[in-house]
Amino acid sequence: MLIILAFIILFHLAAAILLFVATIHNVSINQEGAYKCMAWWSVSVPGRDTIYTDLWYSCNATCFPVENTYLQAVQATMILATILCCVSFFVFILQLFRLQQGERFIFTAIIQLLASLCVMVAASIYTAQNKSFHVPSLQEGSYGSSYILAWISFPVTLVSGLMYLVLRKRK
Repeated sequence: MLIILAFIILFHLAAAILLFVATIHNVSINQEGAYKCMAWWSVSVPGRDTIYTDLWYSCNATCFPVENTYLQAVQATMILATILCCVSFFVFILQLFRLQQGERFIFTAIIQLLASLCVMVAASIYTAQNKSFHVPSLQEGSYGSSYILAWISFPVTLVSGLMYLVLRKRK
C-alpha cells in the first residue's frame, strides 16, 4: 500500500510540474546570449533570428507582451489548471488523514479531473486559434516544447484524477 501511495503522490507531483513548466516558463537567454526555447510557438524566418512565443511574451532580440482575447483565455485556463492541480494535491493529503477506512477520494478526483479539463480547453483553444495570436508574417511556424508539455499534462492529470476516483483508503 505504501508503494502505491508513493506512486500516486509522485504521479500527481509530475502532473503539477508539467503544468507549472507549460504555463509559466518564459523564453530566456542563456550565458552565450542565445535564446533558450520553451515556447508554445516558434518561427524560423530565413535571414533573421528565430522568434519564440509563449503565453506571455514574443521574443527575438527583444521581448514584448502578447495580447489577444483568445490567448487570455488560454492563460486563464492554464493558470486555473495549475491551481486546481495544487489544490487537489493538498485535498488528497488532507483526505488521507481525515477519511474513514474504505471511503473513496471523490473530492480529490473531481478537482483533478477539472484541472485536466482546463488543460484540454487551454490547449484546444491554442490549437484552434494559434493563427490569430500572431501577425501574418509569423503564422508559418511550429509548436514549441511548452505546448507539447501542455498536451502531455492533459492525459497525466486525467489518469491521476481517475486513479483518485477508484482509490479507496486502506489501513
